[in-house]
Amino acid sequence: MKRTDFLPLVLLVPVLGFVTREAIEARIITVRSSAAVLQPEILAPSRAVAPTVTAEKGDALPVADLNDVRERLRRGEPGTYISEILAQRDSALARWPERTVQPLRVWIGSGENIPGWDPIFATQVREAFDTWMRAGIPMRFTFVVDSMDADVHVSWIDYFRESISGKTLWARDKRWWIVDANITLALHHRGGDSLDGTAVKAIALHEVGHLLGLDHTADTTNIMTARVRVRDLSEADRSTVRLLYSLPAGSLK
Repeated sequence: MKRTDFLPLVLLVPVLGFVTREAIEARIITVRSSAAVLQPEILAPSRAVAPTVTAEKGDALPVADLNDVRERLRRGEPGTYISEILAQRDSALARWPERTVQPLRVWIGSGENIPGWDPIFATQVREAFDTWMRAGIPMRFTFVVDSMDADVHVSWIDYFRESISGKTLWARDKRWWIVDANITLALHHRGGDSLDGTAVKAIALHEVGHLLGLDHTADTTNIMTARVRVRDLSEADRSTVRLLYSLPAGSLK
């Protein structure tokens, strides 16, 4: 056999190794979906319910770190709804690793092919990211024009079949660090009514909150309530995300 006959095999080995590694790593990625309902009374009564998440074996922090995190959590909890998040996450915290030196790259798509689209909607989504960043968390965002360069994708849909106005899908690794996310925002309610710019920004604020690792709270004065009634972050929203990003991701069990 000529030496050149070995070339295809030599080239194939690294590829097979990469595919195998990717397949193994994919098993430890867990995907979570959260949705938002916009209130006022345009929508029929319903409640968006986030899926139940169970902490997996190996998710817990080392014992020494765990005791420290629990104490920091106890001290920081007043004025936040972090306990509601823990209840929905089987006592686990999920968030992105700090992204201050290398900002999280966000791509915001266009809905120009959807009736009712207004370019200002994309600007309002940017403002939603900036609003959360100004809450005082170790996260920075940069907006890219090529979707292939992005960590986060924001896209648009005419309407959802469910009575929701936005949906966030994020993936985490086995230690509860968020590694990837996508947000989808509607331009219309399921019944056909258009969402105006104020409503789009409110839903974007809610969905970016999910993207950062927050979950629903029963207090309707917060942007992260399941049925969004307000149009800006509350002090509890800001305090909760600051507390979350002062702690490591992982199970507290």
